[in-house]
Amino acid sequence: MTKEKILEIKNLKQHFGSPSSPIKAVDGISFDVYKGETLGLVGESGCGKSTTGRSIIRLYDITDGEIIFKGQNVHGKKSKEEVKAFNREMQMIFQDPYASLNPRMTAGEIIAEGFTIHGLYKNKKERQMKIYELLEAVGLNREHANRYAHEFSGGQRQRIGIARALSLDPSFIIADEPISALDVSIQAQVVNLLKQLQKERGLTYLFIAHDLSMVKYISDRIAVMYRGKILEIGRADDIYHHPVHPYTKSLLSAIPLPDPLSEKRRTRIPYEHTEVPDSATYYEVDEEHFVYGTESLVTEWAKARTK
Repeated sequence: MTKEKILEIKNLKQHFGSPSSPIKAVDGISFDVYKGETLGLVGESGCGKSTTGRSIIRLYDITDGEIIFKGQNVHGKKSKEEVKAFNREMQMIFQDPYASLNPRMTAGEIIAEGFTIHGLYKNKKERQMKIYELLEAVGLNREHANRYAHEFSGGQRQRIGIARALSLDPSFIIADEPISALDVSIQAQVVNLLKQLQKERGLTYLFIAHDLSMVKYISDRIAVMYRGKILEIGRADDIYHHPVHPYTKSLLSAIPLPDPLSEKRRTRIPYEHTEVPDSATYYEVDEEHFVYGTESLVTEWAKARTK
């Protein structure tokens, strides 16, 4: 059965600063996201993960490349109505649950803001019932609708952010490190909520994070990013258990282990970055498992992969 592509990224570049000395936050990446899946985008801080997500959802005007969502170019010329239609289809959950909520608005007003913009649920009772439905869908109560952001914990605020993202019934959600600002005890609850909502609503996720163990838990496929490039992309189990690129191996070796004895014996694998020649491209190592580099380098890395 052929999987349906919902998002295609083709040679995406996002540069900042002056043209003479640009900061290449995203430097020519390509990948696809299939309907109903979760693609995890991982890498260290500053590698360009969040910039990629913000470029996809049109928060930035891209420098070059194409972003195709459901067959249409996201950054092509669009009418006001087409932009609104796109905004209904794609939403974002932001990293900081403290900064992403307006402190002067109640939880109900925050969730309903999209209704006003898009002219939905004009009947007051219908509008209120939809707010209640969304609050309960993310594990909150109806009484929370009249509270302000400062009256909630970090986990509860992020649930409000999730409810806001769901308010327009999108098909695609970009989760930009949605658990990194939360206590460890709350992180699993939020990730399980996202998995449950995906199953119930048929959602597709781009899940951005730097915690590879959590990304493996939620993702169908994983893309590993470094210095604006995607170095390896494949099924979650392949990336986690049989990495090919040296950077992926280094990143995996940094995952802390919960057992003190195992943690004491854990060996970190250093990564020495070298400039990849201009002839580098993506090579298929196994089915759906691609690595960025030259053919000779990828062959060499694949021979030494972890079995």
